[in-house]
Amino acid sequence: MDCFTKYLLTGLICVVAFGQFVQVVTRYVLQVPVMGLEETMAYPTLWLYILGAVNASRENTHIRANVLEIFLKTPRAHTILAIVGEVISLIVGLWLLTWAWDFTRYSIRTWRESPTLYIPTFYADVALVIGLGLMMAFTLYHLVRHIRDLTGENHA
Repeated sequence: MDCFTKYLLTGLICVVAFGQFVQVVTRYVLQVPVMGLEETMAYPTLWLYILGAVNASRENTHIRANVLEIFLKTPRAHTILAIVGEVISLIVGLWLLTWAWDFTRYSIRTWRESPTLYIPTFYADVALVIGLGLMMAFTLYHLVRHIRDLTGENHA
């Protein structure tokens, strides 16, 4: 999974960077803008953003402002704080996932297309529900891991 994620994100970064390079060269150097390039680049850019968030959730490396950790002295208290944070993240994330699912159903029903190239926007819209679903799965995994740490159970 790590290898696949690493290559997928690297590939998306390269596609987005190359698209931006082409846009700069054609627009500002050659003075000939490429019609629809921004529209095309929106798809890999959105997927890169969402899958980057999923990767941070998988690695448990989201940026946090854990001010309360300063006042907590024991590892047990830190674990309890982590559990509370994961539960809140899970509640908010599942709430957002229901909204994302409703939006995905709307996207399927209307089958909108991009204005210039007529690419179905569903291929970008579905990234949100897939990304949030994966983030909630990883949040649940980390929650279970913290609970096992708190109860003293060994885990793989």
